[in-house]
Amino acid sequence: MPLQETFGMLDFARARRNMVDNQLRTFDVTDRAVLAAMGEVPRERFMPESRAPFAYLDRNVSLAETGNEPRWILQPMVLARAIQALEIDPGAKVLDVATGYGYSAAIFAALGASVVALESDPQLGEAARQRLAGAAPGAEVVIGRLADGCPDRAPFDAMLINGVADTRPEALLQQLRDGGRLACFEREGAATYAVLHVRAGAGFSRRRLFDASVPSLPAFAAEAGFTF
Repeated sequence: MPLQETFGMLDFARARRNMVDNQLRTFDVTDRAVLAAMGEVPRERFMPESRAPFAYLDRNVSLAETGNEPRWILQPMVLARAIQALEIDPGAKVLDVATGYGYSAAIFAALGASVVALESDPQLGEAARQRLAGAAPGAEVVIGRLADGCPDRAPFDAMLINGVADTRPEALLQQLRDGGRLACFEREGAATYAVLHVRAGAGFSRRRLFDASVPSLPAFAAEAGFTF
């Protein structure tokens, strides 16, 4: 049953406008293209219908009804600010890691990027294909190990890991072009931060961006005794 029939009492368009005005603009999201993309892409489309009423709440939303691995649509203001840090230009080649149902991939597509949406769980990958087919038909969904990235599509201008990476995403970093950027989330002690890695030749710079409460991804879990 279509979402508008199932949740006819909910005004998703108004909720989306409120999200942009009250969550994103107040959290230092200033890029007009990012604000426009977040205001355009229907977030409710990219989650199980039973969770659609929670689409525009200021929190991470679990996609646990589909697939065998934990996935979330990240909190709107956290996702928007991480994408803003990637400075996506039209035509940029982007790898969206742990895409879930494909929401972040749809945002990249709305920014004019060429998107590869990477998912390790085939059920989630199929869910992403179905939803992106109507919202971002140019986005390509690839099934594979998250930590391996997508070397046959490299190099990429930008990457996003949709969760905490407790280990350095070395294979992904090596798939960035010179000047390419990777946004992810890392723990430092008891705190979690959004972090931006930028490739410069054979080396990488790392910059902490902002505090963020983001779930971990098992694919990037640290081994016992590992310290980032």
